[in-house]
Formats: sequence, C-alpha cells, structure tokens
Amino acid sequence: MDLILCHTTADFDTLGAAVGLSRLLPGSRIVLAGGAHAAVRDFLALHRDEYALIERRSVNPDQIRTIAVVDTQVRDRLGAVAEWLALPDITIAVYDHHLGMESDIAATQCHVEAVGATTTLMVEQLQAQQLTPTAAEATVMALGIHVDTGSLTFDQTTPRDARALAWLMEQGASLRAIAHYAEPGLAPALQPLLTTALHDLQTETVRGSTIGWIILTLDSFVPGLSSLASHLMQLTDVDALLLAAHYAKKAADHSPTNESSDKQRSEEQQADDQQAGDQRLEEYNERALTVIGRSHIDGTDLNALFQPIGGGGHPRAASVNLHQVNPEATLAQLVTQLKAQIPQPLTARVLMSSPVRTIRPETSIAEAQRLLIRYGHSGLSVVNEAGQLLGIISRRDLDLALHHGFSHAPVKGYMTTNLKTIAPDTSLPAIEALMVTYNIGRLPVLDQGNLVGIVTRTDVLRQLHRQDGERGRWREEGDKERGKRGDVEPLPSKLRSTLDEPKSLLAALRHCLKPELWQVLSAAAEEAEQQGWHLYLVGGAVRDLLLAIAKGTALQGGLLLEDVDLVVDGFHRAAVVGAGVALAKSLQTHYPTARLEIHGKFQTAALLWHRDPVLKSLWVDFATARTEFYPYPAANPEVESSSIQQDLYRRDFTINAMAIRLTEPCAGEILDFFGGLLDLQAKQIRVLHANSFIEDPTRIYRAVRFATRLGFQLDAQTESYIRYAIASGIYSQTQVQSQDQQRHHQSSQVPVATPALQTRLRAELKYIFQSPYWQPALQTLAELGALQCLHPTLAMDADLWRQLRWVDRGLKWLKRQKAEGNVVDSTGEAGANDVRRRQKAEATSNFHPSAFCAPLSSFPPSWLALLEVLLAHLAPEHRSAVATNLQLPIDSTERLQQLETAQLTLTAALPACQRPSEIVQLLKPYDLWLLVLIAVRSERSTPAPSKTGSPRRKIWQYLTHWVAVKPPLDGKDLKALGYKPGPQFKAILEALVAATLDGVLSNHAEAEAFVAERFGEG
Repeated sequence: MDLILCHTTADFDTLGAAVGLSRLLPGSRIVLAGGAHAAVRDFLALHRDEYALIERRSVNPDQIRTIAVVDTQVRDRLGAVAEWLALPDITIAVYDHHLGMESDIAATQCHVEAVGATTTLMVEQLQAQQLTPTAAEATVMALGIHVDTGSLTFDQTTPRDARALAWLMEQGASLRAIAHYAEPGLAPALQPLLTTALHDLQTETVRGSTIGWIILTLDSFVPGLSSLASHLMQLTDVDALLLAAHYAKKAADHSPTNESSDKQRSEEQQADDQQAGDQRLEEYNERALTVIGRSHIDGTDLNALFQPIGGGGHPRAASVNLHQVNPEATLAQLVTQLKAQIPQPLTARVLMSSPVRTIRPETSIAEAQRLLIRYGHSGLSVVNEAGQLLGIISRRDLDLALHHGFSHAPVKGYMTTNLKTIAPDTSLPAIEALMVTYNIGRLPVLDQGNLVGIVTRTDVLRQLHRQDGERGRWREEGDKERGKRGDVEPLPSKLRSTLDEPKSLLAALRHCLKPELWQVLSAAAEEAEQQGWHLYLVGGAVRDLLLAIAKGTALQGGLLLEDVDLVVDGFHRAAVVGAGVALAKSLQTHYPTARLEIHGKFQTAALLWHRDPVLKSLWVDFATARTEFYPYPAANPEVESSSIQQDLYRRDFTINAMAIRLTEPCAGEILDFFGGLLDLQAKQIRVLHANSFIEDPTRIYRAVRFATRLGFQLDAQTESYIRYAIASGIYSQTQVQSQDQQRHHQSSQVPVATPALQTRLRAELKYIFQSPYWQPALQTLAELGALQCLHPTLAMDADLWRQLRWVDRGLKWLKRQKAEGNVVDSTGEAGANDVRRRQKAEATSNFHPSAFCAPLSSFPPSWLALLEVLLAHLAPEHRSAVATNLQLPIDSTERLQQLETAQLTLTAALPACQRPSEIVQLLKPYDLWLLVLIAVRSERSTPAPSKTGSPRRKIWQYLTHWVAVKPPLDGKDLKALGYKPGPQFKAILEALVAATLDGVLSNHAEAEAFVAERFGEG
C-alpha cells in the first residue's frame, strides 16, 4: 500500500498537494492525519468521493510500502500516524515549501522548494508528465494555491504559483468552489459594518434560492464594501446579495493606510469601490447611494439589472452609484427585479441517476464490492423483495468490512438505515444543503414510495461544474490565455455565443441539416415528449456540428449525415427499458417507407431509408440510454438500461461523448460531462477510461482514425494507455484462444464464435482503408505497435509499405480509367487506348500500375485488396487463420491460404516457360488477384533485352498484356468458314490464341490460313 499523509488540522494546501501527488503515484491513497479546517471539512463533505481518501483505521500497517508526507517536515504535525514512519523497509518522501525548517523525518527523498504552496510542486510535475487532472482535482489544487498564497498576494508567492494556478484554471478548476471555500481577510474598518449588516440583513427564498439585502447608513464612504459583500454572503449562505450604502460625500482622499489596503484587494473590488464614489466632492451634505450586487444564482444578470440606472459590471458582480435618490424605494425596486430574474431551479428528477443499482440485504460484502467495481459506483441501495428501500451501503462501509475480514457477511449488518431521502421535485440547492449538513454522499429519490433514482455527490458536482462554466471555460478570458499557447487556438466567437444559448445551438443544428432530416428529428422529439422521455442527438453528429460552427462551414443544409444516433432517456419519469425501440416503432408510422430493424439484446432499433427520393440513403439509430460492462478483455459488452449520463460515460472518446437535447425543457442544451468541447478546441483525442483499450482494442484503431481524419493528435495520456494495452499481451492471448476454439469446432461443423475483437477490427480496417488518409493512419498504427492486434508478428517494414502503395496506385488508376472508358471491362474487351499502353508495358520489364489489362471486376474492393496485401505479409501458417477471425469473404481467405503454395509453384515453373503462350497456359487457372499478390511479393525484375525474365516480370506481362489478348477469329468467323461447333471449336480457338500470343498471327488473313493449314478446310 502506498500512502500520502496530510498533516493534522488539514488545510487546502496539504489536501491539494496530496491529491496532485495521488495522480503522480497511481494506486496511492490519501490519509488525513487528524482534523481539518472548517472550510476543508465542508469541502470534503461534498467532494470526498472524488479523491483517493482512505480512513486511518482502514490502513493495515503491515501492507504499507511507501509513505509520502506533504506540506510538513515535522513528525509532531502527523499525530498518531507518525508511528508509521518507524516501520521497517518502507520508503519515505517529503514534499514541502517551508524553507529553513529542521526536519525530524528520516526521508529517503526530500523535495523542499521556495514556492508559495506545496501544491505548486505537484502541478509542475503533472505538467512535466503531461497528466491532465479532473475538474475536481484541479479545483482542490487551485484552492491550495489560493489559500496558501492569499490568492497570490502573500509575500512568499512566486511566479511559479501563478503559472500553476493558471494551468489549473485551464484544466477546469471551479471558480465557484474557489470563491465559496477560500477565506480572504476583512479590513478592521469593515468589521463593525459586518456586525451591523448581519443583524439587519433581510432575506427571502425565491424558487429555491435565497437572496439578501441591506441598507447601511454611513457618515462617509468606506472603502472595501465589495469585500464586505463577499464576507456577508459567506457568513449568511445567501445566494445573491444587494448591499446598499447611503452616505454623505465629502472632499477627502483615502488615507495612506487605505491606499495600501486597496493594493491588496482584487481588481474587481477596487473597481467596485472606485465606481462607488471614491471621489473628491465639494458639498459635505450631499448624499449618495452605492449598491453592490453579488450573485451565485445561474440565470441572473446583475449587469443587466444595474445598467438601466447607470451602473454595470458582470452578470455575477456589478455595482451602481446614485445621487439624491430614495434609498429604500430604490433598493426595493432592485430586489423586486432581481427576484424576477431567478429561474426555476434544477430538480432531483433532472439530476438523478437511474435506474438505481440495488441489492438485497442478504448480499455478501464481497459481492457488493464486485458490483461497485463493475458499475463504478460509490454506493448501492439495499431493497427488500417488494422493492422498498431499506438502506444504503457506501464504498467506505465496504472498505472497512473487507479490512476486518468480513467479506462473507451480509450487507445488512453494515448498511446505513437512517436515511435521508428526497422527492423528484427537490431543488438542487436543497440537495446540496442536505449533503453538506449531514455529510451524505447519496440521496435516494422516492416517488410515492417507489425508488426511482438516486442523486450522488458526483451528480451534484457535475451540475455545479457545468453551471460554473463548462462553457464558461471556453469564454473570452480563457480563450485569450489558450491563444497564447502554441498548441491551442482561441475559440471562434460564433461558436462561443452559440454554446452560451441553447436555442442558438438548436437553431444552428436546424440550419445545418437538410429540412427533411430536421423534420425526422422534430417528429422523434415530439413523440418522445408525449411519452415523458428525453431525446438526445449524440456522438459524431454533435462533434461534426460543433466543428462546422467553429470553422465557419456550417452552411445551410451543409451537414451531410448518413448515420444519426439518437438516445432516449426513458428513466426520466419511469423505468421504461425499451424506450428506444418503442420510439422507433412509433416514428415508423409517420415514415412507412422506412425499414425497421430491432436489436433487442442491446435495446436498440434503426430506421433505414434506401434510395428514398427525399431522404436518400439514411440510417437513424434509436437506443435506450444504457451502460455497459465488458466481462473480459475484447468481449462484446453486457448492456443494461441506464441514464443519459451513464450512456455518455460508456463511450470511447471525449469528443464523441457529447449530446444535444432535442426535447423540452432545455431543448438545445449541450451535455458535455467529460471535457469534449475543450478537446475539440485543443484538437486532441482523449479516451474516457484508463482500461478502455484493454476492454475494447478496436478503440485503438478508432482513436487513430479520428485523429488522422480530423487532423488531431492523440493526447499524451491516451497514447500511454494504448502502449500499455499493447504491451500487456492481452491481444495475443485472445488470438490464441480464438485459434484453439477454431481447432475445437473444426470437426463438429458448429460455427466458431469469432472473438468480438476481430469482428470489430475488420470494420475499423475497412473504414481506414476506404479513406483517403489510410497511409498516415496505418503509419501511426504501426508506430504504436497496434498491428499486433491482428497478429503478434505483424509489423510494418519497407517492403510492405512499397507493396501497399503500389497496389493503391494501381487500383486508383484502374478506377479512373474505367470511368473514362479506357480500361478492360468485365467481358475482357479492351478500350481504345489499350494498344499504346500495352506496347509501353511490353517495352519495359518493370511494371507500372497504368499497364493493367486485367478486368477491374476481377479484383476485390480496394479496402479488401489492401487488407489482403497486409495479411499476406504474415507467415504462411497465420494468414488464413487471421482472415477467418476477421470474417473476410471466403475467396479472400482461400487466396491467402493458397498464396504460399501458388507462389512456390509459379516461381519454380515460370523460368521454364519461354513463349507467351506457355506462360498464359500456366497462369490462366489462377485467380487474377492471387497473381497480383504473388507479383508484389516477388523479387523485383531487372531490364533484359531477351524475352526471358523473372517470374515477377512474366506475371506482370500476363496481367498487363496477355490476359486481354484475343485471336483474330472468333466463333462466328469459324462458322462462316464452314466449321461446325463442337470440341474442335475449343481446340481451334486455343491454337489461335497461342499463335497470336507468340506473334505468329497478326491479322485476319493469316489466321484463316493458319486454321486451314492446321485443321483443314471447313
């Protein structure tokens, strides 16, 4: 066990440093030595499950391997856990930023540097190793730097701290959380005013949000009122505040003390105070009213509230300075207008995860732990046979039970039974208050006594981070900062404004789609709303829409979609497992010409239009929101119904895990829980899960395909996951199992269950080889070692590259010539330009793709042709087995199986064939593409003046000239000469072909004389 120790009375710096170090030391656990600051305690009440925390009593000292101590060098600050430092055979590391302190910890590694916060050291190492923290991790690390540097104002602050904090903001650190939990000091002059304000503050709760307002009557203006407003909000837990100060203006400057204090305050506070009336005035008895507004309520806009009366600022922070107005009436009017801005709050019905994973009271601790690992949950609900909720057991409860050796015990002895529950219409603020007040990680949602969902800390945090600005991180300030980096371009303003307004995004989608396709989506959304379901457009369509808007290519009807993926969240109101299938059936009644396909195992359906006069060829997938679990690597996933959040979580990459809501309320809202928008901006492919490539190796090929197609890069961590998955050898194991399975079923005539890995790989290979970017994609796969997914011995080399490129050029040339009517058709008739081309081919011993005479229809599709060239590079004993696993067509498998024997046979026989007719006679029985494979794999021929040549040259001459040669006479001519159809016909025609090939015949007259001499008169 690897431990990270925080000092007693933990502050945000020790916690932030520990969280950062836990990312640098995968698998390590964080232990709080004892106690925590009040703000840290409140923070962990909501965020605990986001970090690798473990209870001190759950640690078995005998299992400790390494210990890292953060933000202290003194044993006394570690409390009771300091005794672990004396354990034998453990490695100890210390990370701290307090210089000049004598350490009494016998550390094997010591990292003490002059920075403002220990967390900064961890951030710099994360950057150096290109590790990206989650938003929750970035938030706690940012809090550590904020608190220990006084928001970058304390003397010990360094530029390194500022750079670290800026980077954390780029990674999604929640400004809302930082503002909520950081604790700036209050100037002495403001402290009496704070007491007065706390006593006289008026509050009211409106639609789940609490607003407060107060009028302070002052002798003169007091600087720092914005800081007073911030403290008042923290101490009273109001969500919005209007702080009014009514004072006499007089001609007096700030004292030097106040000037110095001003420099310590934020720019926002100074701007507020300056606008609030820090001016020289002549009349002492003139009264002024300053109103400072602060709001944490989404949907409110203080700037819009104050602008009509001459004030302004930002939506969340603004102020106004007024003269000779009635203070009570003015404030009352502003309060009324602020109330009107407050939107209806989000409720548990929207936030909850459903269906709820439940277990019975008799379920063992070990089985409950297995279910937690399978579904990635932090707790499970315990119900009786009637489905009534009995209790909840958390991951922490299970850890303690397992630590004490009670894996066999039933969960009923460890579950929490004194439950707090909520209703579907419970508001988000109320949910957050319950979690913080009672330190609850999950709240069951009951509707008339039925368990319909559960709201977890993760659900709340996800929403809070989205409110804090998943889109806000794309706004102008962040864009300017990103624009200074060379690797990320600023977000186009058009996309930024579109994302800020759901209706704008929906309008952009409608604008980009063909009207007929938009009608299909609208009809589907209307049907879903009637059933009480939510409908989402997901995946590639969302990605391509956002890219089109960002590039300015979102033209009317310009987003051409042939595949549309829709997800139905049927658990919005009730547990409807087959919502996707039901919606597809309902929609088909509006489009009877569409073919309906249903896949019940995966709860999906599809409507297919083929050569429709309006919709052309279109495929619309309908899926019930679901989660999936891979029972073993490279298997087909086991699928279960779930919510839209879980459905997006099961996807492969962040840029494919976004959705646009098509149903009301909030139609046009974009769901981006995993940073897909930021990755689109950074032009990178980032995988969602560390084990993603082990569970489904096909995703390696998908990652490379998307990166190459979009001009993106694999992010560093994703590439490391790919390399680890390949190095693990798991793919070789599945291939061996597949071959054993084939041998086992070979004699029983039972179809072999082809591994899911191979069948999905075939589809990905087809996508890649069909694309114009197949060469860079294949090069990247080769560099990653990903060709081993096909076979452990498959690797790229110069010969294979030459063969692939040569075949690709030849097939492309043939397609162009066919389009121009200059290439041999399926009947073998040559085009008008063939003579000159053949003459050129015959004049050189080295083949050029443009010399092909073989009919194009004799060759497999281009993607399959390239794939056969790739597999032909394997040793002979592996070729057909891999082709069988990939479920290639039978003729492809047979070609690869016959390749070695045919190549050996022809290589031995061709040198003895001197005349063209002998070569044709030898090669004619062979499949044309098999001959191409043999030729590209043979040694290069060298120019020679004689008619003899290498086997490769003779095969090329056959393919480029002799295969299309026709005799001067055909069957009709022979009939005209008096010959009767029969066995003699075949002999005559074969003799004519041979003579023509060997140059004996060149015209009609010579052919007639030849026939008469050899076979007599007709």
